[in-house]
Order: sequence, then structure tokens, then C-alpha cells
Amino acid sequence: MKFVFIFVLMCSLAFGQATYPTDYFDSPLEVPLQLSANFGELRSNHFHAGFDIRTQQRTGLKVLAAAEGYISRIKISTYGGGKTLYISHPNGYTTVYCHLGSAVGAIENFIKDNHYKEEAYETEMFLKPDQFPVKKGQIIALSGNSGGSGGPHLHFEIRDSKTENIINPMLFGFDKKFTDTQKPILSTLYVYPLSDSTTVNQSRRPLVLNVKLQEDGSYLSDRVSANGKIGFGITVRDKDNVSPFKYGIYKVVSFFNGNPNYEYRFDSCSFDEMRYINAFMDYEKYKSTGQKVQQLFMRKKFPLSIIKTDAANGVLTIVPNLASSYRVEVSDFYGNTTSINIPIQYDSLPVLIPAAKPASKYVINSGKDAMFSKDNATVFFPAGTFYTDFSMDFDVREGTVYIHEDTVPVHSYFTVTIDDSTFGAGQRDKVFIAEVRGNRLNYNGTALKGTTFTAKTRALGQYKLAMDTTAPLVKITKAIEGKNADSKSVQFIISDDLSGIKSYNGYINDKWILFEYDYKTKRITHDFADGIVVKGSNTLKVVVVDNVGNSTTFETQFFRN
Repeated sequence: MKFVFIFVLMCSLAFGQATYPTDYFDSPLEVPLQLSANFGELRSNHFHAGFDIRTQQRTGLKVLAAAEGYISRIKISTYGGGKTLYISHPNGYTTVYCHLGSAVGAIENFIKDNHYKEEAYETEMFLKPDQFPVKKGQIIALSGNSGGSGGPHLHFEIRDSKTENIINPMLFGFDKKFTDTQKPILSTLYVYPLSDSTTVNQSRRPLVLNVKLQEDGSYLSDRVSANGKIGFGITVRDKDNVSPFKYGIYKVVSFFNGNPNYEYRFDSCSFDEMRYINAFMDYEKYKSTGQKVQQLFMRKKFPLSIIKTDAANGVLTIVPNLASSYRVEVSDFYGNTTSINIPIQYDSLPVLIPAAKPASKYVINSGKDAMFSKDNATVFFPAGTFYTDFSMDFDVREGTVYIHEDTVPVHSYFTVTIDDSTFGAGQRDKVFIAEVRGNRLNYNGTALKGTTFTAKTRALGQYKLAMDTTAPLVKITKAIEGKNADSKSVQFIISDDLSGIKSYNGYINDKWILFEYDYKTKRITHDFADGIVVKGSNTLKVVVVDNVGNSTTFETQFFRN
């Protein structure tokens, strides 16, 4: 009977390995491939969806179609992927190319025409198969640093065309393009008491465990003395033989007394699952220290498809008269594996480190709606807002709403409502609910009904009403007033210190012109090659509006030979 149970458990933890074509896609760059980030790395509110391929710290490298297909989608955005091309392939997959500097040829002309047709920089187009067919290895774009890129590189993804699920490019044969003989690197091992009565090494708080490297390359931790329910967490990174960067890991399997009890593997994921990373990690540790601890258990089960667990969701129950062992195996895609062995024994020694006291009398049941009110403020949490139950701090003091701290992850939006009649009727449209971050106030989209302000957010913390009556700053980088503008472009710095930029528009001789916006440098740039400028005298106007409607208009006249 025991054999049957173990067999069923191992089957329940096993991942079905889909078959992918391994010789269909080629490299999207001509340079030797080096990664700065791999598939599944832990990021803020999401898992990394593809490869970040290094472009030798420069822009303008040729970006190639990884296989035959057609450009099915084009998206230009200020944030996120920036300038992005999507190629649909006849084998049912789509490749994605992000942070581009520009497309090339007819594709770039089509994008430029659409900018002017819509009179907008941000745009999204869905194309038909006969509009822009491409061949394998065809140049489709030049690499860049657009959108939310932290430096020049190409972000490359492979998706299932029907489901939009993202898939690890390594599964398509990209593993052959790299060399990796190095084992993952363990940084930290944590143990967590998971019930109010549990102690671990006489502590009711999470602890770091000392580990020693053994002769066979495995790690052995100090003995864990515990009672009740516990779990473990790790911080670990991987390297290959070429790139100086450290990556996320591919697979983790843990075993309790020889039986598998928790596993995850970064093969594929849906975008709908991305935010569950905040339950996957120790969110409090991440927010307080920046450390990304991967928890090898679920406090409450959540539907993240990369994870397979036993019936206890990876939680261990330590009972008397039974010595236990726990082993973690961390692997990269090439099978290089680091093992951590953790001996466990039961104890009932007195508590030396007590649990942190609950923050408040306000109790959150994550499966039910909750509403708290005080003075002129109300907070409403729909069922499913949080991943786990907890005691919440809630208060209103001197006009500020205190909603716990941003150390508890929030999955879905909740509502903050503040009623305030002190603002006059002519002022209210300039007022918004701001998130207080130190000395900074962050804008939240705010609805107004009478004297009641309402905003939706996904972060705990402090909120208050703020009024923005200051117009945005608009500054030309090189004065052209009354001069001959002989440069290739004209550039402005635009900024707003409170509610933030909502829109900007530029006009030459009363005709709308395209300004590309790089929020990282706060610069907008118009290329005179667009052909709107005329020989002789020209008028230039730039209008910038913030999120509450304050606007600034810059006007000048210049000449062009």
C-alpha cells in the first residue's frame, strides 16, 4: 500500500513534457548569443517572459525573423516592451521582439503612416497574413532601448499562437546555442514556522539556516529542531560559461523523507498567472530587503501552473518520535544540479524568539469580502484580493489613510474612498487620491461624485488626497527661436512633479507631428525627416497635459533651409 501511495504521489508531481520543434527557430541576432536574463526569472509582479539577449551594449544591431511567417501584430508603447513586433509562424507559434529601435523598410513606413493616421505615438495594429510576410533570417528591425528597457538589448519570446502562453525558448533548441557546465549557486536557505504554535530552533519567526559545502558538491544545513508545520525557502541563481550575468533557475524539486512534495519548472506560463509570483516569493522579505526568496510551499493553494505539490502543498508536519530529512534539488536547463540536505528533528523546547504581534484587530479572510471605515475614509477588499489570511492595520490620522504596509501581496484591485468637502467646487477636478511613498505622492486614477473621491489600487500603504494645480514643465533642449534649425530633429524635456504626464502633442504649421517619448530620459523627439517641416519659416507648438488637466503650451518660430 505504501508503494502505491508513493507512486501516485510521484505521478501527481510529474510534469507532462510537451514536444517542441528544436530546429525550426534560429537566432534573432547575427552576433553570438549571450543572455542578460533567462526565462522565468523573478521580477516585480511577474515572471520574466523570455530571453534578454545582449546587443553588445549598443543599439542598431540587425534583428532577424527567427523563422518564416508574417508580422501579425505591431505594438508601440512608452513603457513595457516599447517598440515591439510579433511574427506568427505556420507551425502555430509566435515570436516576439521587444525594445526595438525601429522597424525597417516598408514595415517602418507602415508604422510611421499609422502614427500620423491616429495622431498618437502609442499604437497597436493587428495585421493580415498577406500584408508583411517574412522569410527566416530576414531583417525586420534594428535593436534598441525603447520602453521599459534598462539598457540596450533585445527581449525575445516564443508564444503559443492560440493560447498566448509563453514558452521557454530553450525547449525549441536554443539550449544548443549556449554552453553551461556550472551548477546553480545557493545563496540563502530559510526555514519558516507556518502555524501560531510552531517553533523552529526555538523561534516562531523565519530563520536563516547555516549550510556547508560538502566534498561531493552538495550542501548540508544545520539540523532543524521543530514541531508542527514548517516550510523552506531558498535564494539561488544560475550562471552559464559565457555571460557575466547570473540568471534565474529552471527547476526545483523537494523531497520529504525521500518522497517528492513540491516541484516547479519554468517550461511555460500564461500571462494571467504572472501576478502569482507575489505568493510564490516571500513578498515581505522582498519588500523589506529586496531579497527574492522562493518559497517551497503554499500557505494557501493558488493556481500557478508551474507548481506541482503533494496534498499538503509542500508544508511539512514535524511530529514526535520521528527523525525526518528534507532535500532540495535545484537544476538548470542542462541538468546541472545543486542539492541541499536538511536534517530535521522534533523538539518542544521553550520559545526564545516570539512571533511578531498582530498589527491590528482588523482580520482579513482572503476568501471573503471585507470593508473597513473610519472618519471620512472607507476601504473595500473584494474576496480574493489577498493570497492568505492576516491581521491588518487600518487607521485614519490627520487626513491620511493607513492601510497596513506594503509587505503583504495584493492580487486584485481594492477600492479606497475618501469624502472631503473642504475643497471648493472649482478645485475638486484637480484633486486625486495619492499613494504616499516617503516624500513622494504617486497618482491614482480617481473618480469624483459630489465630494467623494474613489480610486482602485493594488498596493497596501498610505493614501491621502492631493491637489495638483501646477502645469507640466516643457523645455526645448536647443533653442531654435528665429534661427535656422539645421539639425535632424527637435527635442524637448517634459515632466510633471505631481500627477504626472497624461498626454503630449506637437504641431508644425498647425499639422500634427510625431514625437517619440522616452520616459527614462523624459525626452520627446521629432524627426524632421517625417516631412512636415517646410522650407523657410515654420511655427512649432507643443502642448503637454498632466493627469488632472493642467496644461502647458510651448510655441516658437524657426527657419529651415
